[in-house]
Amino acid sequence: MKIVETIQEVRNQVKEWRKQGISVGLVPTMGYLHEGHKSLIDRAVAENDKVVVSVFVNPMQFGPKEDLASYPRDLERDAAICGEAGTALVFHPQPEEMYHKGFSSFVDMDTLTGGLCGKTRPIHFRGVCTVVSKLFHIVMPDKAYFGQKDAQQLAVIRHMVDDLDFGIEIVGCPIIREEDGLAKSSRNTYLNKEEREAALVLNQSLTEGKALMDAGETDAGKIRQAIVEKLESEPLAKIDYVEVVDWNTLEPVENAEGPVLVAIAAYIGKTRLIDNFIWE
Repeated sequence: MKIVETIQEVRNQVKEWRKQGISVGLVPTMGYLHEGHKSLIDRAVAENDKVVVSVFVNPMQFGPKEDLASYPRDLERDAAICGEAGTALVFHPQPEEMYHKGFSSFVDMDTLTGGLCGKTRPIHFRGVCTVVSKLFHIVMPDKAYFGQKDAQQLAVIRHMVDDLDFGIEIVGCPIIREEDGLAKSSRNTYLNKEEREAALVLNQSLTEGKALMDAGETDAGKIRQAIVEKLESEPLAKIDYVEVVDWNTLEPVENAEGPVLVAIAAYIGKTRLIDNFIWE
């Protein structure tokens, strides 16, 4: 496995692979890898001849009061996980490699980004779309892998790829959870012991909502209220949003009768966590 820091090194390597007729998979990450990331890499390795993992904390998708400076980083640990999983190339650029002086071109979207996380993080998805577009142009993969935990991001990337004719297959992969149900996240490291226990309410609230739907409830308002009540039962939890939306359009629905995304975001102490399930 090689670790490279420049765009040209990635392009040179991929060019050599393409001459040999080798298929390429891409797993974009912000590093501090956990079992959720590894599940993406494992699937990519199983489905492609070579896999590139990008490790880049993208400053463009962080707001001015968000955790860019404190976001956890550990390249040595990340490289070990990538190597064990069978990654061929780790791309670890510095911000100035991705965004040169005078950088002023962006990829944005008029739909899918206004609700859910986009309500309170208005610049987030412009940053996501821009950096992912750059990674797609640099690596030119056959397939790219994203986790369902960031469900809105997955929907946005799929829509962008369709709109801009990237010709890349976007593969969504299931949420990986801790044994007690908490969704794996790099931000879980921010939680102290009490907050870590309190964070279980996210999955617990979704479980109650899903149980209602499995029992035949289709009223989105009732489903949402059940989830809200469970979240509010935890003193350390502060709700950002609870939404029941169409999985294809991300627009709120009144009746959960088609494929829907039930998504939540909440602060546990100062840490913002997200979770969801897709119901069909």
